[in-house]
Amino acid sequence: MKMKNIDALRNKREDIMNPGMKDDSGLNDFQKRANEVMIAIPRVGIERFRIPLNFEHVDGTVMSHDTEASMFVYLESHKTGANMSRFCNILQREGATTNVNHQFYKNILHMYRTELRDYEDEPLIPKAHLSLKFSYPVKQQSLKSGNWGWQYYECEWEGIEGKDDKVIMVLTMKYEYSSTCPCSLSMSKQYEKEYREGKTTEGSGIASAHSQRSIATMKVTYDPDQGFDIEQLIGLMRIALPTETQSLVKRLDEQAFAILNGDNPMFVEHATRRISTVFNECQKIIDWEAKVEHIESLHSHNAVAYIRKEHAR
Repeated sequence: MKMKNIDALRNKREDIMNPGMKDDSGLNDFQKRANEVMIAIPRVGIERFRIPLNFEHVDGTVMSHDTEASMFVYLESHKTGANMSRFCNILQREGATTNVNHQFYKNILHMYRTELRDYEDEPLIPKAHLSLKFSYPVKQQSLKSGNWGWQYYECEWEGIEGKDDKVIMVLTMKYEYSSTCPCSLSMSKQYEKEYREGKTTEGSGIASAHSQRSIATMKVTYDPDQGFDIEQLIGLMRIALPTETQSLVKRLDEQAFAILNGDNPMFVEHATRRISTVFNECQKIIDWEAKVEHIESLHSHNAVAYIRKEHAR
């Protein structure tokens, strides 16, 4: 099949050797040459750029976290490409002197729109993205014993700046908790009652409801000027799903966790609706969506539910 205009997409040898542009060192600059295809690219940039960055925590402490960065700009149709090394240089330069917070994102996103232009007299690049993936540690108090341990949350924190110079933040976090099956709990208690009453002699009179580690992946969109942060998201998840996995436990804590699970039996549908109820009441959040996954201990498959704000009524 012959495709119309496909020849315009082929980089011929003579074009590669003579792009018509040179950089300050005299080397051929293919990226700045004129683009004849006139197709815009919504996101072009770099993923999986690893860098240690200092994160500012709510209590004022600063911690260095190993971070994986993804950086993009909108490439207009008349542009051939983006200067990839500038993404890295800007992030490293800002990361060397500034802690990661909302202002950090605002600074870098505007630099991407400004410094990734080919020429200073050009309009700002229409849109820029910066996404950071990292594990965020928070001190977690044990349920009864007075101990504490570090609980880690896998996060992806993205900032987006558009033509209006306004920044929107998108925060995605994985929250691990325990889910006890309501049906299994009910049948276990039914069996124990029947055993005590002499209606059955099967087993030892003790039955255990099945429960499992579960994961809620929560994605929220918010205005950085509204004062929302990672630890507020953790707090909302703890309200919605109080059976969070524990980092350090003694026997007292283990018993308390068993009681907590018994007080909060849930199918994946229950967990999803609990999330919806809590997050619909948070005025700081513009939009949200969630994936809830129960890694079944009874079955060899997982129970999964998805929900987002527009369906949460």
